[in-house]
Amino acid sequence: MITVLSGGTGSIKLIRGLRFLEENITIVVNIGDNITKYGLYITPDIDTIIYGLSNQLDKKKGWGIKNDSFNFLNKMSEFDEETWFNIGDKDLATHLFRTKMLKKGLKLTEITDIIKNKFKIKEIILPASNDHIETKLKTEKGYIHLQEYWVKYKGELEITEIKYDNIQDATPAPEVIESITSSKYIIIAPGNPFTSIKPILDIPEIKDSLRKTSAKKIIVSPIIENRSFSGPAGKIMKELGLETNIYNLSRYYKKYIDAIVIDISDIKHKKRIENSLGIKVFSTDIRMKNSKDEKRIAKFVLKSLHKTYEWRLLA
Repeated sequence: MITVLSGGTGSIKLIRGLRFLEENITIVVNIGDNITKYGLYITPDIDTIIYGLSNQLDKKKGWGIKNDSFNFLNKMSEFDEETWFNIGDKDLATHLFRTKMLKKGLKLTEITDIIKNKFKIKEIILPASNDHIETKLKTEKGYIHLQEYWVKYKGELEITEIKYDNIQDATPAPEVIESITSSKYIIIAPGNPFTSIKPILDIPEIKDSLRKTSAKKIIVSPIIENRSFSGPAGKIMKELGLETNIYNLSRYYKKYIDAIVIDISDIKHKKRIENSLGIKVFSTDIRMKNSKDEKRIAKFVLKSLHKTYEWRLLA
């Protein structure tokens, strides 16, 4: 059994590759960027995973449903409503259904399961928690929601702090802890360390379970050299006082992982990471430009996990 800790746009590529190699996959998804807009409860990362696994994701954008229209959003602008948060017309149906089910008293876990079954997805998809958590960034405009920072302000504001509202009181969704403790392998998929993965890791019971589990844990780097694949990860690291490189990323995750997959261009950091942090390093070309790359990286990650397991046995 494999558990994947996942964000959205960066993570879905690896997850698509893994599904061709493994049948028993549970995906625990970030909820820190969930937001209510137009009276609808929206779960961007969960939706990206669902659309991505059902072959409906707009791969060019990295979010939303392919070939969608935006008549709803265009009409809302006529009412002088803010339209910076993009919701396509097909995408709208998902948010309407989720909101309706929440009002009926269903938990986010239950609703996510219903939706993923409607999309004919066999993998288990679990929101990290049924409680609402919000990732907020401190900028010159005060604390703003992650979606405002990234979508409305296009990631251009300088950040001085990140906080996760309600995270200390949040409890993991049912089956999340069981999945972590019963898995042989745990994979942290490529994703922004601060806005995609940390809102999962900082839920107290999840943090404790990850530290205690006997599962071998690996992360696939979301950065190459001094830049991130997509999103503001590199910019955020720099503004929070961390030089953007693979060593600092490894140090950031030290207490959670046994191994890391890095890009071949970062091989110069291998010895330092292994010797000073005790993290096993595997390197390859980690760019995932197409489905062939996704399968190649997924296969490499699984082989690396097997080697990590043997390495730890011999240690």
